[in-house]
Amino acid sequence: MIYELSNPVAKTLLNHLREKKSDALRFRHIVQELSRLLVYEALKNETLYDQTVTTWQGEETFGFIKEEDIIFVTILRAGLPMIESVTALFPNASSGFLAMKRDENTHQSILYYDRIPECEGKTVIIVDPMVATAGSLCDAISVIEGKSPKKIISLNIIGSPEGMAVLKQKHPNVEVFIAHIDKKLNEYKFIIPGLGDAGDRSYNTMD
Repeated sequence: MIYELSNPVAKTLLNHLREKKSDALRFRHIVQELSRLLVYEALKNETLYDQTVTTWQGEETFGFIKEEDIIFVTILRAGLPMIESVTALFPNASSGFLAMKRDENTHQSILYYDRIPECEGKTVIIVDPMVATAGSLCDAISVIEGKSPKKIISLNIIGSPEGMAVLKQKHPNVEVFIAHIDKKLNEYKFIIPGLGDAGDRSYNTMD
């Protein structure tokens, strides 16, 4: 259930992210644009529900995605530009936040903040730019699974083959939409060629 974008626009945007000269403002902007492309793809088969609206010619009934049944969850802080983008498209959807820190020695993630609304019967869409070992994403999925959602979808910018394999093994029912799967992880568990630390590059917090 892993879908990689093949759109040349997505590939071009992604490769601009790799450029060292892309400053924080441009980096966040590109992440937001890629997030829109990912959510378009992820929800392309979503059921539309009839809703009556007032048009310039009076009341008419049209099909709409039921935004109230969608919850966007981000893993802080790198996912913030992504959740800003998708919630702008769906302002009636709810948002949730998880905070995890990676132990640089064990490469395991530690959950220290969980603020997710009621998920039962709803579609939860996780937005997280990078899937390296998939540790934090798998932990996030496990937390959400415990809240009885109808479905879980993951939107990601880049990932490693190793991370995708772990995700597929541990959570085979989760649909993953990703802009690009890179070559590999290096010995430090960083994605190669990758694009650096997405959180640091988004908010100029690099040492």
